[in-house]
Amino acid sequence: MNYIVQLVIILTVTFIGEGMYFFIPLPIPASIYGLLLMLICLKTNIIKLEHVKSVGDSLLEIMPIMFIPPAVGLIDVWSDVAHILIPIMIITILTTVLVMATTGKMTDFILKRNGER
Repeated sequence: MNYIVQLVIILTVTFIGEGMYFFIPLPIPASIYGLLLMLICLKTNIIKLEHVKSVGDSLLEIMPIMFIPPAVGLIDVWSDVAHILIPIMIITILTTVLVMATTGKMTDFILKRNGER
């Protein structure tokens, strides 16, 4: 399928996600609405994977480039952030461990409840 058509499909789903964000009064980002809508469309075969695969793969290949501007921005504000770097790292590590432990415990709980263990 033509790259332009594939891009239009992806942008249309993204635009509908933006509209859902505007009309649904929940604190969920528009990008999440768009991702959920794309997932639903793919799972129900409203949109076939072949209709968006080439452009999706291309977007995934260039995704690391999208992290360059925030890194440059961090360099610009380094003097403001340097003194709180240790607390930020500690909080990040602790919350990551907490999320991993909570996810593991919830998975164990659900598997035990369903009798799969």
